[in-house]
Amino acid sequence: MATVLYRLGRASFRHRWLVLIVWIVVLGALGGAAAAFRGPTSSDFTMPGTESQRAIDALKTQFPEAAGATGTIVVKVPDGQTVAANKDAIDALVLEANKLPGVVGAMSPFQTGAVSKDQYAMITVQFKERADKVTDEQRSAYEASGAAAQQAGLRVEHGGEVMNAEPEVGGKEGIGVAIALVVLLVTFGSLVAAGMTMLNALLGVGAGMAGLYALSGVISLTSTAPVLALMLGLAVGIDYSLFITSRHRQHLVEGLEPEEAAGRAVGTAGSAVVFAGATVVIALAGLAVVNIPFLTVMGLAAAGTVAVAVLVAITLQPALLAFAGRRVLPRKQRQVTGGNVAHHTQNFGFRWARGITRLRIPVILVGVVGLAALAFPAADMRIALPGASAGPVGTPAREAADLIEEGFGPGFNGRLLMVVSSDSAETTAKATQDAMARLQGTENLIAVAPANLSQDKQTQLLAIIPKTGPTDAATEDLVHAVREKVRGIDGADIALTGQTAVGIDVSEKLSDAMPVYLLLVVGLSVLLLMLVFRSILVPLKAAAGFLLTVGATFGITVAVFQQGHLASLVGLDTPGPLVSFLPILLIGILFGLAMDYEVFLVSRMREDYVHGASAHEATISGMGHGARVVTAAAIIMTSVFAGFILVDDPVIKSMGFALAIGVAIDAFIVRMTIVPAIVSLLGRAAWWLPGWLNKLLPNVDIEGEKLRHHLATEPEREPAHV
Repeated sequence: MATVLYRLGRASFRHRWLVLIVWIVVLGALGGAAAAFRGPTSSDFTMPGTESQRAIDALKTQFPEAAGATGTIVVKVPDGQTVAANKDAIDALVLEANKLPGVVGAMSPFQTGAVSKDQYAMITVQFKERADKVTDEQRSAYEASGAAAQQAGLRVEHGGEVMNAEPEVGGKEGIGVAIALVVLLVTFGSLVAAGMTMLNALLGVGAGMAGLYALSGVISLTSTAPVLALMLGLAVGIDYSLFITSRHRQHLVEGLEPEEAAGRAVGTAGSAVVFAGATVVIALAGLAVVNIPFLTVMGLAAAGTVAVAVLVAITLQPALLAFAGRRVLPRKQRQVTGGNVAHHTQNFGFRWARGITRLRIPVILVGVVGLAALAFPAADMRIALPGASAGPVGTPAREAADLIEEGFGPGFNGRLLMVVSSDSAETTAKATQDAMARLQGTENLIAVAPANLSQDKQTQLLAIIPKTGPTDAATEDLVHAVREKVRGIDGADIALTGQTAVGIDVSEKLSDAMPVYLLLVVGLSVLLLMLVFRSILVPLKAAAGFLLTVGATFGITVAVFQQGHLASLVGLDTPGPLVSFLPILLIGILFGLAMDYEVFLVSRMREDYVHGASAHEATISGMGHGARVVTAAAIIMTSVFAGFILVDDPVIKSMGFALAIGVAIDAFIVRMTIVPAIVSLLGRAAWWLPGWLNKLLPNVDIEGEKLRHHLATEPEREPAHV
């Protein structure tokens, strides 16, 4: 692989104009396709095969007028007045809601009994389409309704699932990119090198995102999928370009011609980039094995942007290096034209490595015990799909949810919907009565609202109101209790659905899938690293380090986002369960990123070891040469992820926080501290592999051993002019 990439790097360098033009054309074509074919994203996290999804599918055919999204208009009358005294204004609002575009009907609170404390009233608005199909114009008209009621002195808030909106990604997260540029400037000491690396990454993420949006017209994207793709595309794009540029600069200082330096940089560092990128892609694409459609789409979307980042790094980066020439070096190094410049072995990386290896046993103990302690809060982790009550303060959906809780109680934000259907109206009516009787006295149940009937009266809907909120553990227990009590009713199909039930079903399916996926990822890491490092103990050590990273990351994220410790520091208004897909997504992403740093650090250790250095010397050399670049890469990736903490949406905020914390822990504590200590402790045993296994495993040549042999036997070439 190294030899092929070496040739690709030289070809890209030599034909730099062609490569640049091709990528500009590709970017333009993808951008045009995105503009022409971009489709809407969805905020519906549905799960085929679950009871809640089965009920939704049944409603589409048996009771289509009730299958769409619902809205809730909450009204509060001024202090000292009553709802009854404001009946005319509320009735006028109901009439206005009935005439809104996309609305099937609106139910008066005086008909449904949705009046509380004689000061609060709820109007239920039924839309024809699901939330992701409701147009922006329809949603805006809904949100603008009630102006006359407000002029009459009433407070009117608009909520419900129809108000589910895409997370807004503005300019705040660009702070992370700005920090990344500063880190590049400090690392390279050259504005040209830093700017070129950043430009390369931005072109890559632009192409990846444009391609993703171009496909959104034919595939259903969840609203968080593009944000996740943007996060990862930016982070790995900058890091991959950084690694190749750093190795290219090293070869220039050693006296190689620019074209040869670029070829070798792509052949060596580029091999590690391809392998690291492949692990990220495999881990993300592997989310498909858990058979959860929206998670599969999220994983494939992010994997696609990472794949584009790798392609850009190994083709466009050497082309840009050709345009830059020796200006990628600081001014004082640009005049070096020959001879090997010895690496300064007293830099921080070497001093750090010597200190770690000298105190390896205390370092291992403190590191492992410390990370295990950080993981303790993860034992209390709860996951759920967050509702409007967990949204940013000040948004319409959050204001409506807070007003509902204030006037009616938290359970009215987590209303459940029971669907009862059969082949005859009589059977349906009998099953409905039976279900209502069985649910009497159920713990945590406030009421079962009167049923709504389909036109043929073969399908009835019952609104079930819990006492607790949608993400409360008691509400989850209620869902299971209701399903258990109505399970024995014969003659009718009875299923529980609604946003709360969907969220519970999704969370349980994800919880069941997480151990399987974790086992798959750990097994994959051992196998892949065995191929790279020709060792048994190094992959096992890497997998153990990954588990420490995941555990500590989960623990810290639970402590902040679920338990609320220091929540104000990240701008979190309302602590609560983690979003249900975060843990399994975090496992996949952190696995890929952890393997990045493992490969870049340990491959240099093995490279020096197989070339004659002792195990101890190889550990120090590998850390000394790689620490500066890996430190810069980890700071960049952490900064990019941390920039998304500034987004108001709590789901995006938690994803950015968890990824930033996970990368920082893995890079600085696990890979740069615990790993060299363990490798030094293992000594020669770290690189042992049984002979029979060595023959079975293919040699992927990450370190470029075959490339060095190829270069030693190949006749000298004419250098390209720069």
